[in-house]
Amino acid sequence: MDFWADFSALFPMIAVGLLFWFIMRAVFRADKTERKVLAKYEAEERAKRGL
Repeated sequence: MDFWADFSALFPMIAVGLLFWFIMRAVFRADKTERKVLAKYEAEERAKRGL
């Protein structure tokens, strides 16, 4: 019975922590992808201009 009492007390903190982790992971992955796409675009533009 103590297990369920402890679990019910810790579950909200664990759930919020996991939610925060998933959101931050998505933000960092999106940033990494955006930087990669921007670098590719800039390289194409430099190649067009002959730099």
